[in-house]
Amino acid sequence: MNKLTYLILIGGVVFFIYSCKENDNNGPDIENYKPTPYELTIPPTFPQPKIPADNPLTVEGISLGRHLFWDPILSKDSTLACAGCHAPNLGYGDNLKTSVGVDGIAGKRNSMPLFNLAWSPQFLWDGSAATLEEQILNPVRDPVEMHLDWISAAKRLQNHPDYPTMFAKAFGECTVIDSTNTAKAIAQFLRTMVSASSKFDKASGISEPKTELTDSELNGFVLFIGTANEDAHCVHCHNKPLFSVTDGYFTNNGLDDWEDPSELTDLGLGGFNGNPDDIAKFKNASLRNIELTAPYMHDGRFQTLDDVLEHYISGVHLSPTVDFNIKSSFANGLKLPENGREDLLAFLKTLTDWEFVNDTAFYSPF
Repeated sequence: MNKLTYLILIGGVVFFIYSCKENDNNGPDIENYKPTPYELTIPPTFPQPKIPADNPLTVEGISLGRHLFWDPILSKDSTLACAGCHAPNLGYGDNLKTSVGVDGIAGKRNSMPLFNLAWSPQFLWDGSAATLEEQILNPVRDPVEMHLDWISAAKRLQNHPDYPTMFAKAFGECTVIDSTNTAKAIAQFLRTMVSASSKFDKASGISEPKTELTDSELNGFVLFIGTANEDAHCVHCHNKPLFSVTDGYFTNNGLDDWEDPSELTDLGLGGFNGNPDDIAKFKNASLRNIELTAPYMHDGRFQTLDDVLEHYISGVHLSPTVDFNIKSSFANGLKLPENGREDLLAFLKTLTDWEFVNDTAFYSPF
């Protein structure tokens, strides 16, 4: 190595260190600060969560993500936070058919509730986000949602009196405040939102204190699992303990009567991946906290759980991509025994997790 090359290399290293120290001198004094690892409590019977190696959970990262989730700073006019479409009393969902963004424009899909996301393999109704971090990026820049470009968002965070220190503590003293690290922090917070303390969980021994289901709730559970021809067989698409399917399963559950895709306003998974066999398929949402998350389906078309049951009782539409299990169980309408409808509804309400809903660890820190 000649002398000139050596000096250039040394100069580059010195410049990097100097720049970092210069930023530290103008900002937080946290040299050599190391974030505190956070161990996620995994409920009994739950599978291992999907925590990415490049975004491990830390106390500082979760705290930062909680602040960012509740702060409207990431929207165009600083009036709409992520929490604006994900309220605690609604299972961290929305009670509108389709959520309304910062400019008063309604989107085309219902806001999905936020819990147990550490076990989700894909995100959004059409599976167009492969990771939780990726999913978080779009609402900020989407003109129908928060309508703020990420460069402007990053500048706001950099100029904030508290966020530079919080980012540095979460990710390191020379952290770049950008969309990537912002999404990582919010994702850390969301992965801690675990719901596994419903009445059903307590009756199953997953959570304490131990309780028992009523006769109606227990009968509804038997119908839900499906042990006879007249049973609902809901378990095909909503298996416990998560009451969803964790392998990225998307379903056409017979909502619409169509022959040609041009008849649809939303192609679902098929619109994202271009596969005609996936047209009108949408993500199987979890039934946990379903009592709180109305309206239902990707477009919020059903206002009540009873409306959802009526869809299956009346008979599904046998469109070209309808799911085999849906077709075999509901083509001629769901036949329930006497009081079966009431029993199913009673069971579904045992999946409401009031401990999760009332957990202030997820509430606004402001």
